[in-house]
Formats: sequence, C-alpha cells, structure tokens
Amino acid sequence: MKIIRIAALSAFLVPPMFAQAPPPAAVPAPASTVSVWTVDKPHSMATFRIRHLMSNVTGQFRDFEVTARLDRANPAASSVELTIQASSIDTGEASRDEHLRSPDFFEVSKYPTITFKSTTVKAKSATLFDVTGDLTMHGVTKRITLPVTFLGFGKNARGEDRAGFELDAILDRKDFGITWNKLLDEGGLLLGDEVKVSVSLQVAKKP
Repeated sequence: MKIIRIAALSAFLVPPMFAQAPPPAAVPAPASTVSVWTVDKPHSMATFRIRHLMSNVTGQFRDFEVTARLDRANPAASSVELTIQASSIDTGEASRDEHLRSPDFFEVSKYPTITFKSTTVKAKSATLFDVTGDLTMHGVTKRITLPVTFLGFGKNARGEDRAGFELDAILDRKDFGITWNKLLDEGGLLLGDEVKVSVSLQVAKKP
C-alpha cells in the first residue's frame, strides 16, 4: 500500500485563501506639493494709516518676517506666519514714534512683536482668498479674516522664484487694548480708532 504523508496531503486540502500571501508591495508616499517661501524685504511693505486731527498719518513697520507654505495644487492647504517687530514703527517723526513705542500705545518693552498665524485659507476665486488666523498685538489675540489678493508667480532677473500678495484691512485699535486718546479743546478726539492696514508682499521660494 502506498503511504501518503500528512504534510503532503494537507497541501491539497488547505484552500488557497488560507495560504500565506506575499507581502503587499510598498506604495510610495505622494510627493509633497508644499513649498516654503520667505519675505523679499526690498520689495515688501507693511504700512498703516490713522486719522489725526484733520488729516491721516501714515506709517510703516520696517522690520518684519514672513514664512509662507504655499501649495499650488491645493491652495487651501497653504499657510502663512507673520512677525513684526513693533519697535520698528516709523511715521517719519522721531518724537511721535517714541510715543507710539511707549505704554500709551504698543508698549514695545513688554510686547515686542505683532504676530499673525493663519488657521485656514479659503479661495473665493483664482486670485482672491480669505485668510483666517490669529492676530496678536499688545498682548491681545483676536481671530480675524484678511482679504488677500494673489498677484501671481514669476521669476526675477536671476531666475529665482517669486510670488506676490497684497491685502487691505481695517482694524479697531481698541480691540487690542490700545485706547490712548486726547480730548480736543473744541471737542472731539485727537485720534481715530480705525487703523487702515496695507501689506504688500513679495516672497522668495527657499531652495
């Protein structure tokens, strides 16, 4: 009588679905479409305007940094962080700038920076975006939405990648605890509460 070993017999009886399958092939992770960009300072400005008596005083912050993470394939995945050195305020009048750095206004010795960190980016069109995030100024943080216009991608004369953005917004300085004012003899107040902010950015792609 021919003897059939049990081990050999089991190879015929065990259904293929229980047989050990080869390990699945590794699926490569999709390449990231996010690139990092930093501010091109000679071609960028952060300015403001506020009512003073019968005119509007304009100033700017000369020292600020921007880090933008841009996803050209999916703009909603983009983000931006802005840091302004409050002491770099410049209105063209030294004594006024010192007053603005004092505890009456920005109190730069205690609150040296103004920051904005985005939380969401929502496209309204190919060039218009609502960028929502947290603005911290004078020790107060507020969630705000900024209307941002995208100006396009391009290359400079050296072939380096650049992108452009701009925004205009109105902030109420009292929302951030900056309340100093002076009553005029003839009535009314020396300063307005609304501050018109304009930011024009050119950013450079990091290698």
